[in-house]
Amino acid sequence: MAMNGAESLVRTLVAGGVEVCFTNPGTSEMHFVAALDRVEGMRAVLCLFEGGATGAADGYARMADKPASTLLHLGPGLGNGIANLHNARRARSPLVNIVGEHATYHRAFDAPLTSDIEGLARPVSAWVRTGLSARDVARDGADAIVAARTAPGGVATLILPADTAWEEGTGIAPTPAIPERARADDEAIAHAAAALRSGEPAVLHLGDRAVRGEGRRIAARIARKTGAKLLAMTSNARIDRGAGTVPIERLPYPVDPARETLAEFRHVILVGATLPVAFFAYPGKPSALAAPTADVFALATPEQDQIDALERLAAAVGAEAEPEVAPARRPELPTSDRLDPDAVGLVLGALIPEGAIVCDESVTTGRNFFPATHGAAPHTWLQLTGGSIGLGIPMATGAAVACPDRKVIGLQADGSALYTAQALWTQARERLDVVTLIWSNRSYAILRAELANVGANPGRKAIDMLTLDDPPIDWISLARGYGVGARRVETLPDFIAAFRDALKQRGPALIEVAL
Repeated sequence: MAMNGAESLVRTLVAGGVEVCFTNPGTSEMHFVAALDRVEGMRAVLCLFEGGATGAADGYARMADKPASTLLHLGPGLGNGIANLHNARRARSPLVNIVGEHATYHRAFDAPLTSDIEGLARPVSAWVRTGLSARDVARDGADAIVAARTAPGGVATLILPADTAWEEGTGIAPTPAIPERARADDEAIAHAAAALRSGEPAVLHLGDRAVRGEGRRIAARIARKTGAKLLAMTSNARIDRGAGTVPIERLPYPVDPARETLAEFRHVILVGATLPVAFFAYPGKPSALAAPTADVFALATPEQDQIDALERLAAAVGAEAEPEVAPARRPELPTSDRLDPDAVGLVLGALIPEGAIVCDESVTTGRNFFPATHGAAPHTWLQLTGGSIGLGIPMATGAAVACPDRKVIGLQADGSALYTAQALWTQARERLDVVTLIWSNRSYAILRAELANVGANPGRKAIDMLTLDDPPIDWISLARGYGVGARRVETLPDFIAAFRDALKQRGPALIEVAL
């Protein structure tokens, strides 16, 4: 039986391992929507805002190690989703981003929703293509899968004109083989080995696959043999942490502590990491964070096979002994009533359940959570990678779809949460097992600190632009309005009790933590 282009595309996606579509469709995408009914194997997850769909696809990809798809409506829908596509690009998440378009013949009439979709997509995409005919759209989908999964992973945007969806298609297109990661150059291995043998202070700066469990374990063998230090990037797509893993700290976010951290090292060896640079420019301070005299170079780029490179480097320096791993040493629960970030970190370290996925958009509150959670039960930690706030709740949503048997804990700044709070509704609709902890300081706290960092001289009007207390956000009513049970806590004992209760239950819950 003949199938239209939309059905041939959906069947091709399923055959290529794309099993979830995070959707916010419109008129141009109705044939794709209808095709979802006819094709087994594609789960459709409705999101109320496109930024929720793209953020959820990012969280899903980080945990599933394969792409989901999105379904967005024309240029404005893509525009609404771009902030979290930016984060996905920085996380190197594989993602098939399908954007509807007017029928090919209709674009010439400049209808109200006509826009330059390719122009919007390029800055956040590793690959962009506009479908030309229903006969080709299945092949376009297969090519998008390959582009999304080609190392280091990225956003593949397929623009789908309406007539390429409704006209007759050609059936399932086979997905070509995914190219293997390139090997690091022998010269890079030799350079790193010489640096580590020099006796000068050196750091292995880890990101991408190198910061995960296997990569970090090999890096720790090298560090144990040579005396090098290990350091993760400030923002990482995924780190597997807790008891039984190699503890690692991140490069601090603030410029001065970051420069102090790197100041002693004469060799900064990048393994899957990008150059350590400041998030922003500050008057009188450098953009590069390593010492000016340091030798900063890549052992393996994000595009290359970092595990292979680390194994080769370990062999070159004779690093055979297994590294020390974090013991199962949960911190004691604090006993005071004071509810502050340090106490919260101890509670997390004590109560994170085994196998949990922690989705961290704490921004300021959570900067020092790592030390208290090194010995927690084994868990996975996802971070805001691109700096575009509004990722946390959608990322937790996507992670829960990818791993339905694992508890998901969202560590969420209140200001950032307001960008994509609609994703709570998707958690309720899909019965996802997510506990969202809202750090309710009722301000954009990070920006209040940045006023001083950039040397500005704020007055009352400036401060008013950074506060959220007039009127205060009613998180309990907001969460319940989206179908998520919620409670507010103002003391440490109440927080411990509420968090324990939420961890025992299945399904979405929200706790507003007054800080």
